Amino acid sequence: MVKIALAQLEVNPGHPDINSKKMLSMIQTAKKNNTDIIIFPEMSIPGYLIGDTWEQLSFIDDCTAFGENIIAASTNICIMFGNIAVDKTKKNNDGRIRKYNAFFTAQNGKLLQVPSMPYPFIIKTLLPNYREFDDTRHFYSLQKLALEMSLPVENLISPIEIKLSNKTIRIGCLLCEDGWSDDYTVVPLKILNDKKCDLFVNISSSPYTLGKNEKRNRVFSNQAKITGTPLIYVNNTGLQNNGKTVYTFDGSSTVYNKNGAIVALCKEYEEGLEYVSLSKNKQPPAILIPQESDLAHIYKTITYGIRKFLINIHINKVVIGISGGIDSAVAAALYTRILGPENILLINMPSVFNSATTKDLSQQLAERLGCHYAILPIQKVVDYTIEQFETTPIINLTTMEETHLKVSSFVTENIQARDRSARILAGMAASFGGGFTCNANKAETTVGYSTLYGDQSGFLAALADLWKHQVYDLAHYLNTSIYKREVIPQATIDIVPSAELSLNQCVDEGKGDPIKYLYHDYLFRAFVEHWNKTTPQEVLEWYAAGTVEANIGCQKNLVAKYFPTAKTFIEDLEYWWNLFTGMAVAKRIQAPPIIAISRRAYGFDHREAQNGFYYTSKYIKLKKDLLNM
Repeated sequence: MVKIALAQLEVNPGHPDINSKKMLSMIQTAKKNNTDIIIFPEMSIPGYLIGDTWEQLSFIDDCTAFGENIIAASTNICIMFGNIAVDKTKKNNDGRIRKYNAFFTAQNGKLLQVPSMPYPFIIKTLLPNYREFDDTRHFYSLQKLALEMSLPVENLISPIEIKLSNKTIRIGCLLCEDGWSDDYTVVPLKILNDKKCDLFVNISSSPYTLGKNEKRNRVFSNQAKITGTPLIYVNNTGLQNNGKTVYTFDGSSTVYNKNGAIVALCKEYEEGLEYVSLSKNKQPPAILIPQESDLAHIYKTITYGIRKFLINIHINKVVIGISGGIDSAVAAALYTRILGPENILLINMPSVFNSATTKDLSQQLAERLGCHYAILPIQKVVDYTIEQFETTPIINLTTMEETHLKVSSFVTENIQARDRSARILAGMAASFGGGFTCNANKAETTVGYSTLYGDQSGFLAALADLWKHQVYDLAHYLNTSIYKREVIPQATIDIVPSAELSLNQCVDEGKGDPIKYLYHDYLFRAFVEHWNKTTPQEVLEWYAAGTVEANIGCQKNLVAKYFPTAKTFIEDLEYWWNLFTGMAVAKRIQAPPIIAISRRAYGFDHREAQNGFYYTSKYIKLKKDLLNM
């Protein structure tokens, strides 16, 4: 029987001092519990998503030094952990010193080494370069090393042998992506399995996305079952980012027995030790996995992400502009739950276009949440701004010709939005001693349905990876499952979504946003989240085949309902595509950080350039054919 501790560490990215101190504390606790092996996550000392901090040699040296402290603590216990490894005698392809994403195994103050390896550590074989990952920018893979040494990669992949009091265990060591090898030509787990392992250990630094845990359980459970070998997955908790995109790490470290059944599981988003005892002759009993809805996962992820982000940027008071609409109401309910109502200031900023309905709903929300509340009308300032713009002479100093600007209704809408954010929310947040939020959802972010330096401002866009229908679902969940009372008024959920920036958006007349969320949520999602991203060509092909709804996943018959002719369908498609690939790109580049929920969040996860809109030759021909029918 081997007693193993899964050390689900909350990794503080870029702070090896904090991480190693916590690791040493966990090691001492594991020793007191007579543990044979303790396993930490991938890159547990430096953190994983730390950008070009990887190019700071002094930082790398510090990580190495803190790693030595962990190795020194391995008396009477075997420690497996992830850290950066360096070979200063060699260089990466970019000319910088050679760095490896490495798996270390220490026992009795020394590192254990696979005989076939030139180093006393395991090197990550498969380096991901998709979504948020950019590993080959910083690290050298085992595949490249094998090529450099003129060896088959199989020669360098072998189990590591750990000698305990009365037995020797052969462990196949994998680093995160090494276990997700379906689309790679090299399959590390298969190579290790051919060399007879008693146990597989996958140390990971794996960000959370909706549905990922279910997929991992299917993949890793199947690997354990096929090989007939137990598999341990150890992941970290915490918050890491690529600047623009903020990722939560849920942990969910798991042990699979040789039949693929889950026999131990760490709690989501909780740091701690989980112990499991494994034996060749006795299988631990399977445990039931808690089943939670997608909404429960979304709520847990967003609240964890907001809480940790606020701690990281040292904000404990928040100002939220509330309109009576759904997005700001959900944001208010979330932040109130996290910080408490005494630390939240809700501000309603009406103009002549805001209805009594939405103003009343704003006050109802504040009353039900128990937050501070203020009403700051903007009409006088907006009127003054327009008057100032239109009456101020613009002089050509060469000809002395004088002209005046005319402020359009569209510009007037933007003046309102900027006054609310740049003047009131920013100023009130500074006075209140905190920050102010961006309440944008993913549909608005996709097509830039927001005002730059206006409602797209704020320190964090917590909802910007949720489609509008998910925001509505989250509102229901907050009422029924979290607060267990109607804090978000039902009328806010029922009212037509509207920016209320003109008479054309009067909610009392049923007028609202130009986005038809029941349809456009799913069309926009196809642009962004499909692994092979959808373009107008595919959409028009689906339209010609009558399969648009089936391919984007929305309700049936919406296309016919909203677009009676091919002309109206194409005009709508091109309008939003032009925005998505045009001005919206510039807005997203300047938008606040986003908490990632989906499998493709804006920011570093969705890499884009300001190229302007483009239509393929096939699209142009198909469009012509449809319009001529």
